Amino acid sequence: MPLDIIVGAQWGDEGKGRMVDLLAEQAAAVARWGGGDNAGHTVTVGDNIFKLHLIPSGIIHPLTVGVMGNGMVINPETLLAEMAHLEGLGVRVPPERLRISPSAHLITPAHRALDAAQEQQRGGGKIGTTLRGIGPAYVDKAARRGLRVGDMLDEEDLADKVKAHVENTNRQLSALYNAEPLDAHEVAAQFAEYARRLRPYIADTSVYLHQLLADGKRVLGEGAQGTLLDLDHGTYPYVTSSHPIAPGALLGLGLGFAAVGEVIGVTKAFQTRVGEGGFPTEQEGETAERLRGTGENPWDEFGTTTGRPRRVGWLDLVLLRYAVRVNGLTKLALTKLDILSGLKPMKICVAYEGGGRTHRELPLGLRGLEDFMPVYQELRGWDEDLRGVREWADLPQAARDYIHLIEEQAGVAVGWASVGPERGQLVARG
Repeated sequence: MPLDIIVGAQWGDEGKGRMVDLLAEQAAAVARWGGGDNAGHTVTVGDNIFKLHLIPSGIIHPLTVGVMGNGMVINPETLLAEMAHLEGLGVRVPPERLRISPSAHLITPAHRALDAAQEQQRGGGKIGTTLRGIGPAYVDKAARRGLRVGDMLDEEDLADKVKAHVENTNRQLSALYNAEPLDAHEVAAQFAEYARRLRPYIADTSVYLHQLLADGKRVLGEGAQGTLLDLDHGTYPYVTSSHPIAPGALLGLGLGFAAVGEVIGVTKAFQTRVGEGGFPTEQEGETAERLRGTGENPWDEFGTTTGRPRRVGWLDLVLLRYAVRVNGLTKLALTKLDILSGLKPMKICVAYEGGGRTHRELPLGLRGLEDFMPVYQELRGWDEDLRGVREWADLPQAARDYIHLIEEQAGVAVGWASVGPERGQLVARG
């Protein structure tokens, strides 16, 4: 059986956790390949709302193993709190249900302090990071001075490495940012306790996943963030520090090309973004309030990790075509279709105008997205409440027309459309 990969086709927050939860029931393992606790996946099951930042959301299924791959950066404090959160909701997380690569890197309080100091120094040119220490941890990885999960296997060696890491970061905090230093011995003591609790979970995840696939089992690759936040292929510099696109799954899990089956791109029925950077279809006023929600519900457009209100706008097919291309998407999953009910007329961006010409493809590298104006196609919209729909034929014709236009423009079929936050509020096609 193959490695099926789920990726975000926008700037993150597309509802990937929802699709992972749907498909994980058929998978032996769900494996996350990159990022850290700057990601957030929310899954609603009855009265329980699972908010996960590190552990693959497929672990909610009792027979599915969660795998945290070598491409991740992991804050042990967040991980242990998340395990306790799951246990409190009735999901046990013993070592046989969660495996962590020894090659994944660790995030420390020093990384977080450095992240905050750097973002503050940027002033008006800030990137809009989550201040979780993600960037500094990946910098240490690239500089070959990072702390890895495997370091927790040797208690004495871990203490020496943590102290050296904190002392090095303190020099940067003091000399470059005039920030308060951290207590290296205190941080080392914290990590000694984290290591004691997490050692049983450390395993060679690449070998484990390879064997599952060789045995004919299905593995699901769970993406974090989204295509447009990819370090190389996103809207730089307003990106994350890893590779959320589908090819990143192979690097971040230690698997080869032959493993890949379906590549499913998750996109909202409209566009959202958190943080800085250009957003051609961004809306304000009544339309924005209608798309975003009030924040009273967990599925409204407020960040799972940060709580920040998301910027919202009409769906951008220029960006979606780009996501299809760089990921090699084979299917699309459309989320939050129900939110568009009652928005009449509706708009969808089919191209950009800028530099005296029309662009159907994303003009990355030419200039910032803020220099381009969207070219809209207007649609009549629909009034019907979609939350009770479960069959494709029961969707209003206008909703089906909207999906057909997305398929025509993106060149990929839509296999699913969510019509509400609950696990069962989904229209599967075919």
